[in-house]
Amino acid sequence: MKFLGKSSPQRAVFLPLCWLLLKFLQPGRCHLYNNRYAGDKVIRLLPKTEGQVHALKKMYHQLQVDLWQPSSISYVSEGTVVDVHILQNASQALLAFLHEANIQYTILIKDLQKTLEKESSLRTQRNRRSLSAYNYEVYHSLEEIQDWMHQLNKTYTGFIHMFSIGRSYEGRSLFILKLGRRSQAYKRAVWIDCGIHAREWIGPAFCQWFVKEALLTYRSDPAMKKMLNHLYFYIMPVFNVDGYHFSWTHDRFWRKTRSRNSRFHCRGVDANRNWKVKWCVEGASMHPCDDTYCGPFPESEPEVKAVANFLRKHRKHIRAYLSFHAYAQMLLYPYSYKYATIPNFSCVESAAHKAVKALRSVYGVQYRYGPASRTLYVSSGSSMDWAYKNGIPYSFAFELRDTGYFGFLLPEMLIKPTCTETMLAVKNITMHLLKKCP
Repeated sequence: MKFLGKSSPQRAVFLPLCWLLLKFLQPGRCHLYNNRYAGDKVIRLLPKTEGQVHALKKMYHQLQVDLWQPSSISYVSEGTVVDVHILQNASQALLAFLHEANIQYTILIKDLQKTLEKESSLRTQRNRRSLSAYNYEVYHSLEEIQDWMHQLNKTYTGFIHMFSIGRSYEGRSLFILKLGRRSQAYKRAVWIDCGIHAREWIGPAFCQWFVKEALLTYRSDPAMKKMLNHLYFYIMPVFNVDGYHFSWTHDRFWRKTRSRNSRFHCRGVDANRNWKVKWCVEGASMHPCDDTYCGPFPESEPEVKAVANFLRKHRKHIRAYLSFHAYAQMLLYPYSYKYATIPNFSCVESAAHKAVKALRSVYGVQYRYGPASRTLYVSSGSSMDWAYKNGIPYSFAFELRDTGYFGFLLPEMLIKPTCTETMLAVKNITMHLLKKCP
């Protein structure tokens, strides 16, 4: 699929000069993100006693800690694996505390800035080797992804239809690709979204990979041909467009949307806690500065509102909802907000089991699967639960690679294997839907 990426006229305005130099001139000439992560570390902790858990939670509130896993300190209990990003000037205090509390730890990343710069250098080299085609094995900025969508819309008129379902808080278009062979007959549909959380870059990479594979293998793969002939796929490569853009230009580890709060200086809402399903109960925070802030009210975020309205409008023919996150290597299904078993458990469980088995067949990568509340943790206001409660019988959330060694900085060399194995899982779920789901 040929596509010579062109920078939009606004690109030079939005991207800092430092980033432009790294992308178009020599790697290492200046520092990404104004060198803000120099000396920062990512540390994995493992509290084993109630006392250690209590001490860890107390420390969290005293030091400047960016929690990578789990998403909220409230989820930490005995035996919970905890990954934290700690600033350089606070790392010595944290390490001293861990020694004092006798908490087991491992330093996963010694210097975040160096890791970011290494990946940026590799990305620049790969882009140079692929000037005449869109490179699906690198991460792309929001502008590049939207240019790619426009190009597909012009090139594959029989299979692709691009449209907007609204605008983000900062006024960016919320673009969707409708993928599938056009037909006069009634067709069921599958919704796929990526990038609800801005820093999880592997999600948007997979959404692009899915579209590429669907178009390239339609004529040669009987399963793909059946999928595109009998279903439509609504694909949203970047759900949280404002946050994703911000993660490229200012803060690589930004998670939330970018909406303003009139009473607090903190910005953004967790777009996966903002849905009208047991909103802001367990696993969500009411404080605007927290990463799991549920927002001032359900669907307060224009991005969430736009998607919810679209799904409500098309709920009769959308039969599957797939949302892609990172990281943990899990395939989750409802419920997130409670421990109860869903009515169509056996059918959904069977689909998850087969999908994980198919995924493992490629590189042997193990995924856990099951109800989100038991497999991951209890959380309210999630898109997956909302989709299920609103009549979409197959509702899943993927937590893609890895399990923490790279975390949110999954190297670009792992995009292809991650997307290749995930593709098999998605095809498996989709074929299960065609065979079993009414």
